[in-house]
Formats: sequence, structure tokens, C-alpha cells
Amino acid sequence: MTLPTTEARNPHSVAIDTLSALQIVKLMNAEDAQVAPAVGREAESIARAIDVIAQRLREGGRLIYLGAGTSGRLGVLDAAECPPTFSTPPEMVVGVIAGGPAALTRAIEGAEDHPEAAVEDLQRIGLSRGDVLVGIATSGQTPYVLGGLRYGRQVRAFTIGLACNEGSALGQVADLMITPVVGPEVISGSTRLKAGTATKMVLNMLTTGAMVLLGKTYGNLMVDLRATNAKLVRRTRRIVCELTGLTEAQAEELLRRCDGELKTAVVAHRHGVSADQARRILRHAGGQLRVALERFHPGLLPPEDAG
Repeated sequence: MTLPTTEARNPHSVAIDTLSALQIVKLMNAEDAQVAPAVGREAESIARAIDVIAQRLREGGRLIYLGAGTSGRLGVLDAAECPPTFSTPPEMVVGVIAGGPAALTRAIEGAEDHPEAAVEDLQRIGLSRGDVLVGIATSGQTPYVLGGLRYGRQVRAFTIGLACNEGSALGQVADLMITPVVGPEVISGSTRLKAGTATKMVLNMLTTGAMVLLGKTYGNLMVDLRATNAKLVRRTRRIVCELTGLTEAQAEELLRRCDGELKTAVVAHRHGVSADQARRILRHAGGQLRVALERFHPGLLPPEDAG
């Protein structure tokens, strides 16, 4: 029987139990070096996925990750990091894991074997045709994920499969496949290793790329972050200083007048307008700070929005 790549034995680690700690580190590091090139070979598929995700989000849809075990946890992690990083509402990017929230901290045996459970989970969150559903299964054959993507196609959501094996069953139920083949793991079948790293890299690209296209950054600056802790408050103030030339004290006062909204503060200062006018400019610029600064000013707003 031909094993999936992720289940095959790695010839470089067959005697790993005889190695020293340093030798294990060097072996794993050499294997990990294969991950980035494997992801890079999927650049076109990842880019297409980003375009679809950005368009669906722009139209009010959601990005939903679906997975079991490590794959599910990585999806939930990526979803959870979007609100503080990009100031997105929690319901915009959603992570669904087989076995529910309890599976985030401990293994729920057998949860991944029930395709009908995925359907129930997706129905519970109201999956619809406006959404993008990303099924994450490094093996490409997890029943829970396959069941979820089949249901996704039924409701006409756009379905994306993410696996680390070519020719997997996931490809039969996905509108688009992303398949970074990283080769056999150092510990056979332990896909939390290279496959997990590849998965995290791809998910980073999907959300970051989509959010950039939606105007959540200005250059490489996080201008739509939500300042929910002291570190982010400092980062917000620092970015305002950089984009306006104000001192920290002046930036802090400007942010106070703009209810802590970074983009609003920058537009208000650069155009010399009130916070409300700055928000109107941003709205007409589609939320994109660069467009608001370079192509809009109060005189270009429709009469009903100029005051």
C-alpha cells in the first residue's frame, strides 16, 4: 500500500533515537528548511485564494477555517489574531475545530472521524454562499473536513482545501486546492511538525494578504489595529507620530479626539478636518488610508458629506 507523503518514513531520521540533542536540532532544522520552498511553489493558488477571500469579505461574507487536531487549532489561532491585528469584527474570520472549544487544549479522540459533525458545526454558524470555507487537513482525507467542504459546496460557499499530500480526497470537494508538499516528517506521521509549519505559513498569507487588499495597512504599518493593551496603545501612538510628524503628546491628544482610531487621526491631521469629516473621507475611500490621503479631501466629498 502506498502511504501518503505525510505518513511515509523519512530516510534522514530513521535513527533519530541514536542522535544527541544537538544532532536532533540540526536534523530538524534541515528538514524545516524545506517548508518555505514548498509553500512558495503554491504561490499562484495562495494568491488566487487571497483575491477570493478579499472580495467575499468586501461584500460582507466571512472567512471560515475548518479543521481537526493541529489543523483546527491553527485555524482558530489565525482567526483569533485578526481582530487585534486588523480591527476586524470577531465574526469576520472564524475558526471551527472538530470537538469544539475543548479540542483546543486537549485531544478529543475520534472527533475528526465524523463528517456529519462538521455539517452541524457549519449550520450552527450559518455558513452561506457569501462565505469562503477553508478546509485544513494535512493528510487531505480527514472525514470531518471532507464532510464540511461537501456541505460548503451544497450551500455554494467558495471552498478551499489546504493539504500537504498531492492527489488527496480533499481536492475532489474543493473549488481551489493549496498543496505545499513538505515531505515525510522527522517523526513519521507527526504533522504538527513540517506540515503544521507550512499550514501556519499559508494561513498567515491568506489573512494578511486579504487584509492588505482591504486597506488594513498603510505600507507595512498596521493602521487598523485595535489598541486593546498597553503595547498596542504605544504602537498606535508611534504610528501616528510617524505618519503625522507630531510629538507623542500631540499624537496622544489627537487620538483622544478621534476615539483612538488610528486612521481617523491621521486623516484628520493631514487634511486639517474634524474626526467626523475624516471618517467620511475614509468611508468614501473604501477604508483605505492611502487613498484617503492621496485622492480625497473634504472638497471632493459629495455635498451631503462635506460638512
